[in-house]
Amino acid sequence: MGPSERLITEFDRALRTLAGVPAAQRPSPGEALEETALPDPARREAAALMRVNHCGEVCAQALYQGQALTARNATIRAALERAAAEEQDHLAWSSARITELGGRTSVLNPLWYAGSLIIGAAAGRAGDAWNLGFLKETERQVEAHLQSHLDRLPAADRRTHAIVRQMQQDEAGHAAMAQRLGARSMPAPVRGLMKAVARVMTTVSYWV
Repeated sequence: MGPSERLITEFDRALRTLAGVPAAQRPSPGEALEETALPDPARREAAALMRVNHCGEVCAQALYQGQALTARNATIRAALERAAAEEQDHLAWSSARITELGGRTSVLNPLWYAGSLIIGAAAGRAGDAWNLGFLKETERQVEAHLQSHLDRLPAADRRTHAIVRQMQQDEAGHAAMAQRLGARSMPAPVRGLMKAVARVMTTVSYWV
């Protein structure tokens, strides 16, 4: 694929991510489960948590996009693009579940996307080992974040639980992939900064 074609492809991906019309390659893990009637407070809480997860997947698309664009190794670039395809499933599942719960996505998604794209591109520019290290640390933090959501979700909401569990499994797989490909361990100050940035995003997107 030439530079101009790649630019068009990436621009199309950004539009699809922000327009809220992602296409999943896999069926939603909650699709086969019966919908449970939830009290209004529980339904609002589930919708807000899934809004946070959807926002996280918007960021993931931008991060992977930026990382793949600046990756120097073709094998690593291909691995990033495969992982991004799985993350697109997460984006579609989260969007659909938010609609089912009567919620809405974050109005700040374009801002999160732009910031994440810049961060992802910077990680790629640092070199493939650091690029993979950033990916591994991001996925490990997301895995822990999703566990906190599993602990907070209404127990009766089996559909949302199933979606979040599958997302968590996929994130763990992406971290393991990065490790196999030669990820470096991120310095403690960088890990702390990543957690702080993620905390701002999750807190704001829960409400806005």
